[in-house]
Amino acid sequence: MAWGGDEDRRDGVPEAEEEDEIDETDYRTQKDAVLFAIDVSDSMARPPPAGDGKKAEDSALSAALKSAYQLMQQRIISQPKDMMGVLLFGTRRSRFRDDAGGRNAYPHCYLLIDLDVPAAEDVKKLKSLVEEGEDPDNALEPSPEPVAMSNVLFCANQIFTTNAPNFGSRRLFIITDKDDPHPGDKQARSAAAVRAKDLHDLGVTIELFPISHDDRKFDLSKFYDDVVYRDPDADPGSAEEIKTSKSGDGLSLLHSLISNINSKQTAKRAYFSNLPFDIAPGLRISIKGYHVLHRQVPARTCYVWLGGEVAQLAVGETTKLDSDARTVEKAEVKKAYKFGGEFVYFDPEELKSLKSFGETGLRIIGFKPRSLLPGWASVKKSTFIFPSEEGYVGSTRVFSALWQKLLRDKKMGIAWFISRSNANPILVAVMPSRNPDDEESGTPFLPAGLWLYPLPFADDIRNADLRPTKRCSDSVIDQMRVIVQNLQLPKAMYNPTKYPNPSLQWHYRILQTLALEEEVPEQPEDATIPRYKAINKRVGGYIVDWDREVAAEAKKLLESRAIKREAEDEDDEEPRPSKKAKPAKPTATSKKSPGSMNDAELRAAVDQDSLKKLTVVELKDVLASRGLSISGKKADLVERLEQWVEEHT
Repeated sequence: MAWGGDEDRRDGVPEAEEEDEIDETDYRTQKDAVLFAIDVSDSMARPPPAGDGKKAEDSALSAALKSAYQLMQQRIISQPKDMMGVLLFGTRRSRFRDDAGGRNAYPHCYLLIDLDVPAAEDVKKLKSLVEEGEDPDNALEPSPEPVAMSNVLFCANQIFTTNAPNFGSRRLFIITDKDDPHPGDKQARSAAAVRAKDLHDLGVTIELFPISHDDRKFDLSKFYDDVVYRDPDADPGSAEEIKTSKSGDGLSLLHSLISNINSKQTAKRAYFSNLPFDIAPGLRISIKGYHVLHRQVPARTCYVWLGGEVAQLAVGETTKLDSDARTVEKAEVKKAYKFGGEFVYFDPEELKSLKSFGETGLRIIGFKPRSLLPGWASVKKSTFIFPSEEGYVGSTRVFSALWQKLLRDKKMGIAWFISRSNANPILVAVMPSRNPDDEESGTPFLPAGLWLYPLPFADDIRNADLRPTKRCSDSVIDQMRVIVQNLQLPKAMYNPTKYPNPSLQWHYRILQTLALEEEVPEQPEDATIPRYKAINKRVGGYIVDWDREVAAEAKKLLESRAIKREAEDEDDEEPRPSKKAKPAKPTATSKKSPGSMNDAELRAAVDQDSLKKLTVVELKDVLASRGLSISGKKADLVERLEQWVEEHT
């Protein structure tokens, strides 16, 4: 489906200066195929008992289907070329595909949505099943007989082999609450282990999402330790850890499942793979690079033709024509640069050599203390690098030693970096990051390892005066420090993944609404809107005190500037004749200092249209006493003050 996408794609060989525009192209072509295998046994379909008069919560099966539906919604937009499918097992009915020969090939397995790029009909079908409970084929009816897990895994094997034979990432998500589907049957367990080994050899990763109940805990050692291949030395909290969701917690079960599934999302596809990393002469390892944080923007992934009864994807063709409308063949096209009024022609090999700055790779040229790196030196996003054993065996050990040394000695490496054959060379700082669970890491949402921090060249640095200029008193700074401290996030941490771009999400929401023929929502969900009530509760009083302090200080500053201006006029050798100021007529607002006017008096002055009778100095005095800007002409000052009165009185 062509709903849009989150990255820009281009055809042909890009120019070197366009690297930022095409840095996602190569690894975004590595598509992902995800097949949900959901258990529909009686224990999964039965809702948990309601307590204390509360309404019964959703069953584990309903939560599993909702999590698959939400993931499909995300993937169909953000990664429109990925495949998804839903396979139900433990069902009374059996269905593989529409062909008669394969209908009963896998007993108690029901292929609800075949593995393919999700279409609008697939999303509608799953939505009606999840939200409206429409099940015309009785696909969710549990089987009275146990299902053989070897058949489930063999069915998944056939689906991946047929639909996604060449995908770079293929994963099987198993959601179940049965930790031992074959109690006491060693032959069935052995057959399932053989099928799991076949999937592993095929390159399919099995991800388990177990669901436990109040009366029993999910035990992996009974069956799934022989089915799910994982690192036994994996640290708690890592991607290798299998997290269990608990049934009976209502919404928390759904949120837990979605959170666990999102944690198993495909790792960032490599920006580059097996790049040589020269640490010293004769010491080379291989690394992979990832862009962990990447700005998402609405982008068109294809064209859609709406001229027919049904919208169809348009296939584009490009034809070059000359001035006589004659088709120009590719061999006739030549590329040239204009120099000195003449065209200098280049063949493709010469153009390729012009863009070449040597072999791709990362080469350390020295080490420096990390404290020497200024905060303003960032010019591009950093690249996360990780060791790869595919190029050189032992790269992980050498990489780990370098990471620990840089972290312990607070050093950084200065390196020469060429990521691709058509990319410009840059200087980068090789900087280590701490473990996410380290209290001093500061970024628990980022992995531990080495980062390539692009450094600016001399032409990138502008001559700017970065020395701090003090413009307020220490008391104002101290009051603002209290405000900032009370508004800090937990552990002073900002996680950008929790605050999606509202305009981008609104764009995707409209595309989804049009494709599924839903009602257009009234307003977008914006997680970036400040929580004004919480802010007022925390620092409302402090902000009022700070506002008064700033207004008083601004008033003093204006008075000091006026005194200084008068002193300069007196010291002038040739003073200019000054006009004698006419005495102002007594008015209701001039009986006392304008700055001491209360809101009621100011409101009366606005109603009587007597603000224009005040001088500029008096108007600025009134504005400063209320913390308003005092810049501009007299008409601007009067208008600003009238607007304030309308809003606050």
